[in-house]
Amino acid sequence: MKCYETVWEIFNPCPNNQMRDVFIDEVEIEDTEAFLKNKFKDKEVSWEKTVQPDGTIIYDIVASGIRQRYSFTEI
Repeated sequence: MKCYETVWEIFNPCPNNQMRDVFIDEVEIEDTEAFLKNKFKDKEVSWEKTVQPDGTIIYDIVASGIRQRYSFTEI
């Protein structure tokens, strides 16, 4: 298993409001996609995965119409 620092950002859908919710956590998991499938299991969800040069994995997510981003940085 790998240990990751996660940053979960939920973007505010209201116009003219740039604020967002940000949650930081540490998780020990084997598979980032399985983690997300479990987290959003009851939602209509789609995502795009990007791997940064430093190894950080970023998922740009739309879950039930709400734009979100999950970043996984290995510790």
